[in-house]
Amino acid sequence: MITRLPSRYPGRSPAVIHDGRVYAVATDTSESATIEDQTRNTLATIEELLIQAGSGKSGLIQATVYLRDMSDKPAMDAVWCDWVGPPENWPQRACVGADLAGKDMIEVVVIAAVL
Repeated sequence: MITRLPSRYPGRSPAVIHDGRVYAVATDTSESATIEDQTRNTLATIEELLIQAGSGKSGLIQATVYLRDMSDKPAMDAVWCDWVGPPENWPQRACVGADLAGKDMIEVVVIAAVL
């Protein structure tokens, strides 16, 4: 069975649950002006999606962070480390430079285990 969380955007879901895993994606919908604020807002959305799907930060397996500007990586990393918590929550993570839409500075995609 595949469960798709509802989206306000046509043609896509912010999270899909299948075979004991959650696949989720988020950006900062407030279009905040700093990478720190956009990262906090994006990660808060990821956490909400994980909780809705029966998971949480302790279920994280893999994360991909897309940044508009790779020079923002140190500031994003500081917010990430505060958010993700202790080593038992740390997923395998990659960070990639990308041409993001609109005013998005960050987009985060995660895979997590349903807990």
